[in-house]
Amino acid sequence: MYMAYGWPQVIPLLENTPTSSKQIVYLKVINRLLLVVTPSHIELWSSSQHKVRLGKFIRDLDSIQREGENSQAVWSPDTKFIAVLTSSFFLHIFKVQITERKLQVGGKSGLFLASISLLLSEQTPFAAESFTMSNIVCDNKHLLLGLSDGSLQLISWKGEFSGSFRLERNTSRNNEVTKQPHSLENGLVSVGTIRALISNIALSASAVVQLELSSPLRLLVVLYSDGKVALCPLSKRGLKHTESIKVERWLSSGDGVCVSVASDQQILAVGTRRGIVELYDLAESASLLRTVSLYDWGYSMDDTGPVSCITWTPDNSAFAVGWKLRGLTLWSVSGCRLMCTIRQIGLSSISSPMVKPNQDFKYEPLIGGTSSMQWDEYGYKLYCIEEGSTERVLSFSFGKCCLNRGVSGATYVPQVIYGEDRLLIVQSEDTDELKMVHVNLPVSYISQNWPVLHVVASKDGSYLAVSGLHGLILYDLRNKKWRVFGDVTQEQRIQCKGLLWLGKIVVVCNYIDSSNTYELLFYPRYHLDQSSLLCRKPLLGKPIVMDAFEDYILVTYHPFDVHIFHVDILGELSPSSTPSLQLSTVRELSIMTAKSHPVAMRFIPDQPTKDCVLENHWSSSSDSSVRQPARCLILRTNGELSLLDLDDGRERELTDSVELFWVTCGQSEEKASLIEEVSWLDYGHRGMQVWYPSPGVDPFKQEDFLQLDPELEFDREVYPLGLIPSAGVVVGVSQRMILSASTEFPCFEPSPQAQTILHCLLRHLLQRDKSEEALRLAHLSAEKPHFSHCLEWLLFTVFDAEISRQSMSKNQSSHPKSNASPSLLEKTCDLIRNFSEYHDVVVSVARKTDGRHWADLFLAAGRSTELFEECFQRRWYRTAACYILVIAKLEGPAVSQYCALRLLQATLDEALYELAGELVRFLLRSGREYDNPNTDSDKLSPRFLGYFLFRSSNKRQSFDSKSSTSFKEQSAHVTSVKNILESHASYLMSGKELSKLVAFVKGTQFDLVEYLQRERNGCARLENFASGLELIGQKLQMDTLQSRLDAEFLLSHMCSVKFKEWIVVLATLLRRSEVLFDLFRHDMRLWKAYSMTLQSQPAFSEYSDLLKVLEEQLPTVGSSEER
Repeated sequence: MYMAYGWPQVIPLLENTPTSSKQIVYLKVINRLLLVVTPSHIELWSSSQHKVRLGKFIRDLDSIQREGENSQAVWSPDTKFIAVLTSSFFLHIFKVQITERKLQVGGKSGLFLASISLLLSEQTPFAAESFTMSNIVCDNKHLLLGLSDGSLQLISWKGEFSGSFRLERNTSRNNEVTKQPHSLENGLVSVGTIRALISNIALSASAVVQLELSSPLRLLVVLYSDGKVALCPLSKRGLKHTESIKVERWLSSGDGVCVSVASDQQILAVGTRRGIVELYDLAESASLLRTVSLYDWGYSMDDTGPVSCITWTPDNSAFAVGWKLRGLTLWSVSGCRLMCTIRQIGLSSISSPMVKPNQDFKYEPLIGGTSSMQWDEYGYKLYCIEEGSTERVLSFSFGKCCLNRGVSGATYVPQVIYGEDRLLIVQSEDTDELKMVHVNLPVSYISQNWPVLHVVASKDGSYLAVSGLHGLILYDLRNKKWRVFGDVTQEQRIQCKGLLWLGKIVVVCNYIDSSNTYELLFYPRYHLDQSSLLCRKPLLGKPIVMDAFEDYILVTYHPFDVHIFHVDILGELSPSSTPSLQLSTVRELSIMTAKSHPVAMRFIPDQPTKDCVLENHWSSSSDSSVRQPARCLILRTNGELSLLDLDDGRERELTDSVELFWVTCGQSEEKASLIEEVSWLDYGHRGMQVWYPSPGVDPFKQEDFLQLDPELEFDREVYPLGLIPSAGVVVGVSQRMILSASTEFPCFEPSPQAQTILHCLLRHLLQRDKSEEALRLAHLSAEKPHFSHCLEWLLFTVFDAEISRQSMSKNQSSHPKSNASPSLLEKTCDLIRNFSEYHDVVVSVARKTDGRHWADLFLAAGRSTELFEECFQRRWYRTAACYILVIAKLEGPAVSQYCALRLLQATLDEALYELAGELVRFLLRSGREYDNPNTDSDKLSPRFLGYFLFRSSNKRQSFDSKSSTSFKEQSAHVTSVKNILESHASYLMSGKELSKLVAFVKGTQFDLVEYLQRERNGCARLENFASGLELIGQKLQMDTLQSRLDAEFLLSHMCSVKFKEWIVVLATLLRRSEVLFDLFRHDMRLWKAYSMTLQSQPAFSEYSDLLKVLEEQLPTVGSSEER
């Protein structure tokens, strides 16, 4: 799969001769060459490691005025000719010739400049007509052009016009496929959505908008202006015989504006005016597979406009979609959004504003829309043209995920994305969070062998084998060192077409150019040299699929011939010895099938080899301990996943719409692997699926052999990379854009994310009465960062399934329940009870479910009051608070109020004032609700849990004596709340714990004003000013900001009740001279006492500056009052 990384690069084009068109005409990449045709000139660039302009042809102004500007163009498959049609209907044929002029820019051969010359220029036969032209498609001998009158024009590369023809509608009344309109979901289409209409549709005079030619499928696709799409099979002669071009099927898309064919996948993508892309399965009568769009990400057609262009990756595993008004997006075939240039602002189109290019800030790429796109032949670069741009081409860099396909082995530990010259490796050693690390290949290797073609990890995850066009290179992940061939000549003799790891041996599928044959080369990882070559095995032909497990190698040839070899190592595999390797054929199968060819095959071990460690495995004495695998998984090009019995060749289909899979049983080298119980995982349109072994009498009986887990879902913008067996998680990756003020465009960064599968494994074990194994697995995971979440998800899924089962059996006849064995819910609770997270997990699950089902949950988990008491005794007060509402529902209001009062007192003693405030609000509300006889008990829904677990955004309840519900009118438990709060306030005030008092008042909304008025002569009284100032100064520690804020809070309350003793002390500590002045100006005796006290105490010398300010103001007031 493909992920963008780095900043988009800009390829500058020559300045265009002034023309009426402001749009690049044509963009194409063939054989490491990039062709750009603008309205006035042609440019040929190198699309290899170094982007260099190799040739150009610039038309003069007279030619443009006489024959018109370039309008349409096409490049021959052999790159020798370019055909250009002008706006005045002139045909220009150009010849492209690579010269001997060499441009040395690095690497082994450099680049050669090219010359572009005009061969012929002639006016087309339809020049007199005012036609508009579609794009041009071609094969090696002919061109095909669509016109606005609905006709098609055939032209040879020699400039010969063969006349025009039209596609006639078939009157067999069974060749049109339609779909139900307005499907906006990125989902599968139901059976009833696609129907074959038996109708004869009259031919319309619609213009030809676009042509698409698929040479591998021998298919011509014609898109008309009315949105209809014609599918026309071609003969072996290609476009030459127009009389044989007939419409086999019509697609009535209705609003199609562009099309693109994935030849390998046999999928047709149709872009619509609604901004939606529809995918049709050409192998299944062109039925609609699914639709993809940005609707679910908050963008509608008003934001993006209609689809303007679609282009598939070279391996057809993903497709890029460009929109007319803004940006592009990359999708996988299953509908996962891999990359998007549009900034995600909000969840709706309203909160995702249109950004205008002329705004004075760095904007997103392709903000003006995308007119055309083209992948390079390796899929590492996506070249894009912005709407209305003739000045530059944007190039996006992509890395490819290891899809475990073809002749290279599986790579899911570690997780790797590889770019043209680097590796992007997911690391998780230092912290719990995953991070992506870029590792550049050595310049000495990649400059000679660009680009990277194959990357495979060893089974223990310690080494990576990497190959480019030639040779091989190894990377030690632990020591972060590279190992290369010492002899460059030997390296250049290897054309690697695939890689496998066989323990400490790397297996290379080498192509011999001179004899057009293939062979397997076996090198020990400690030495890459011809002298250390262990074995050379010639192959019968070109392999299409390879795999290795333990000491067995699987090689599959076209069409479906499977050969399995056994590997024997003679001698010790070390630099100090001279080992040798022998291959023996143990099995050959030739399978006749009409299905599509396989793209991946993996051995399925009969049982996990727990005691077999790879370092000690490669010896002749250990061969007997490894059983030959009897089954393997097959993934075909159409996404079908099947199981093949290697003994008798029987194949059974398992599922479809699969993009990749990982065989996990018997694969992990880690002792603490959490995925031994999993047979394999697959990912596709249905998301992630986990498969478990379940041996039965008939191994080919679906319900006996396999069990599918439906509870593992991935976000549709997170693509899975691989597994971390020790953590029991699936690692995925999604795109992130990083904005920078110093660059024009944002940086694209793949962001790794983890999805745990531990809950699936535990439920699987419990379902099979393997409680001890489940407990051991849970203990292995107890220190993992997602352990608590896994337990919660496990209990929730089990309980949710129990609720569903009960609801389904309501209308069925009741049967007495057998108590012989505990239910799965009880076994799950028993498992989680072994861990300290049990109480949190149970109440968290209760919060996520309807309160009507709590009785069933706590019947298995234990009485809510007992769980509350355990939390209370262990001082887990926050968890205990979560049980209050459950107790209210199951045990009644009286019990819950009693528990809440106990917990309130405990939280106050521990200074947990936020939690205490939530308890107070619960008690007041429960008092009102339960005292009201008309209150419906069903109002206690789980949503109310947030009422006391989280701070309410509404105005909080205040203990105001003037409120309509005073304490005198409240029930007894509310009076108890008041007494507890007042008692705690008195305790804090007596000890002058003022910071805690402020936090207490803010957290519980305690009415401090009423309390101060009542306790003015009680515990709130200050005996004398000097001792009060010294004590309160020590308690508040006025050098911190929080203490000053607390003092300000208290001062405002003291002023409201005119508590002079406290006002004087707090205003002095805060240096609030204006407050003191206002107080002393009406009481000069108090001022004199205050002044004498501060002057007589050496400890108060710090307030001398405050005294000076007051002395400057107060004598003036005193003299004026005397007069």
